[in-house]
Amino acid sequence: MDDHDRLELHELPGRYGDFIDARDWAGLAHVFTDDAQFVVNGTLLRGLGEIQTHMAQSKGHPLTHLMANIYIDETSEGVVLHSRIIAMHLDGTISSGRYRDLVVKETEGWRVRQRSFTSTPRGDAPW
Repeated sequence: MDDHDRLELHELPGRYGDFIDARDWAGLAHVFTDDAQFVVNGTLLRGLGEIQTHMAQSKGHPLTHLMANIYIDETSEGVVLHSRIIAMHLDGTISSGRYRDLVVKETEGWRVRQRSFTSTPRGDAPW
């Protein structure tokens, strides 16, 4: 993987966050493949259209997505993009979570083919 690929991959989480914050559901075509799968809050979304519909109908989107801790692993299953979100909600509360993306390079650039999201647990820390 060359530096251009790495730069493009590092920009992908930021683009996702900006599209969600702007409620630009059509823009998600610049993030996900047409056949993408996204597991969010235990729900499997299949395909770009289903992801866009879910996002448009969901009432709980944070106001802001701050994407951080971005890194890339080249694995036997393919290229995996890791990132974290720090989010501010309508009521001013803050939450965080992790994204794990299996990404592929298409003609238009890098896109997420499989995404899973895991919320950071709230409550007492185990230590």
